[in-house]
Amino acid sequence: MLFTEDFPWYPFFTVLSFLWGAATGSFLNVCIYRIPRDESVVKPRSHCPHCSQLIPWYLNIPIFSYIMLLGRCRFCKARITPRYVLVELLVAVLFLLVWFKYNVTLGPRPLGVAPTVSVGLVPVLWLYVSGLVLATFVDFEHMIIPDSVSIGGMVAGVILSALVPAMHGVDTVLESVMWSAVGLVFGFGMLWSVGKLGSAIFRKPAMGFGDVKLIGAIGAFTGWQGVLFTIVGSSLVGSIVGISLVLVGGRRMQSRIPYGPYLAVAAVIWIFWGQDWWQAYLNFFAPPAL
Repeated sequence: MLFTEDFPWYPFFTVLSFLWGAATGSFLNVCIYRIPRDESVVKPRSHCPHCSQLIPWYLNIPIFSYIMLLGRCRFCKARITPRYVLVELLVAVLFLLVWFKYNVTLGPRPLGVAPTVSVGLVPVLWLYVSGLVLATFVDFEHMIIPDSVSIGGMVAGVILSALVPAMHGVDTVLESVMWSAVGLVFGFGMLWSVGKLGSAIFRKPAMGFGDVKLIGAIGAFTGWQGVLFTIVGSSLVGSIVGISLVLVGGRRMQSRIPYGPYLAVAAVIWIFWGQDWWQAYLNFFAPPAL
C-alpha cells in the first residue's frame, strides 16, 4: 500500500521530510527576524543584517552554509547568531518526527511517536509545528507572540479541521469542526481566566494576552484534551526552567520570563507522545475493566 514502510519511496520521503523541514526553518528565520520589525518576509532577499550584502543562493543552503562559513558572514566576517542553524535543525527534526507518525498499520513508530493512518495529517502538523517554532523564538527575543501565529492559528485550525477530520480523531467534518471550536474556546477561556485570577492576586499583569491567543490556536488544532495537557505540561516545564534560572543564574523569581515557549514545548509533546501519556494517566486512576 502507498507510503507504508514497504513502499520503495518511503526512505525518499523520509529524507525529503528532513530537507523540507530545514528549508522551512530557513524561511522561519526570516519571519522571526522581520515580523516583529514589521518588515516584509518576501522582499528584499536574504541579506546580512550587519553589512546588508545580499546572500547568494549557494551561501544560503540550510544548515550546510552555516557550517561551511563557520558561523560568519562571507563578506564582512561578522558573526552569525547560532539561532539560524538551531532553528533549521529543530524544524528539520520536527518535520521528520511528524513524518514518522504516519503508518497505515498503526504499528510502533520510531522514538515511540503516536501513529496516524492519515497522510493528510502530515502537512497539517508541519504547519502547526512551524507556527509554534515561530512563536517561540519571537517570544524569546521580543516578549510578544505575533497575531499572524495566534489569531492566524485559530482560523487555520478550524478551517483545517474541516478539511482533515483526523486532526481530532473523527470521521465527519461537523464533528471535527465542533471539537476544534471547543478546543479554541476552552483554551482561550481557561488561560484568560487564569491570567485574570493571577492579576487580581499579584496586583499586576500575570500573563500576556498573546499567550491566551496562542493557547486558543493550540486548542483549534488539538481540541480540549490537547489544551489541558499543554497548560499542565507548560506549567511544569516553566516551573522547572524558572527555578533552575534562579538557582544557576541568580535571576529573581519576579523576573519576567516568556510563557509562550513553554506552551509550545508542551503542545509539541502532545502531538508526538501526549495522547499515550494521557491514556496512561487515565488508566492509572481508572484501570480498564477486565
